[in-house]
Amino acid sequence: MEKRLGFVGVIIHNRKKSAPLVNSILTEFGELILGRMGIPHVKRELSVIVLIVNASTDDLGALTGKLGKIGGVSVKSGLSKSE
Repeated sequence: MEKRLGFVGVIIHNRKKSAPLVNSILTEFGELILGRMGIPHVKRELSVIVLIVNASTDDLGALTGKLGKIGGVSVKSGLSKSE
C-alpha cells in the first residue's frame, strides 16, 4: 500500500489520565512518525499534539482508531493526495 505524507492532530482533555495511553500508542506506531510537537495547557488540563506522518491509509486508520478509542481524546488526520 502506498505511503503518503500526512498529519494527525490530537487533543488530550485529561492529561493525567489519558497522556500515558496516548504516548504508549505513539510509541507503538513510531515508525510512521516523522515529527511531533506537543503543547500542554496546564491551566486547562489539556494538551495538543501534532504529528507529521508517512503512512498508508490503513496505517493511519489503525493509529487514529486506537487513539480515538481513548476517553477524553479527540483526533483528526489527513494525508496528501496520491502521486
